[in-house]
Amino acid sequence: MAKLEILEFPDPRLRTVAKPVEKVDDELRKLIDDMFETMYDAPGIGLAATQVDVHKRVIVMDLSDEKNEPQVFINPEITPLTEELAPYEEGCLSVPGFYEKVKRPARVMIKALDRDGNAFEIEADELLATCIQHEIDHLEGKLFVDYVSRLKRDRIKKKLEKVHRLQG
Repeated sequence: MAKLEILEFPDPRLRTVAKPVEKVDDELRKLIDDMFETMYDAPGIGLAATQVDVHKRVIVMDLSDEKNEPQVFINPEITPLTEELAPYEEGCLSVPGFYEKVKRPARVMIKALDRDGNAFEIEADELLATCIQHEIDHLEGKLFVDYVSRLKRDRIKKKLEKVHRLQG
């Protein structure tokens, strides 16, 4: 397994819309394993392939405290099951150090393929619903900062650009 580089806002590659996975094979499973290693090391609870500059519709997540419940979503689709919006304080490995409240549908149906290419459906609410919507946004080229005011987004962008200059 290998740790992958996580792209950080405002990197334009984060705006790339991911393409559907055509075939679930060993190469894709290696990407999934590398994404888990990267996510756990970061540390985070979710990671979309777009964030590691692979533009395929693949998400890995683990919401457990013990980091022993890995979940894989290939070609995920969500359907809101309620009009109720739930606010959650969101952070992102691609926007390190920043957290903002984002309102998203409180309950959703998720359809996807697992790491072996088997189709599954689950209903999600609370953190799982928020996290899957956040990660699917990445596959669509969206970031959680797109939900905050332009002023806040510009402030976050300037701070991260300064950090990148100092590191670079």
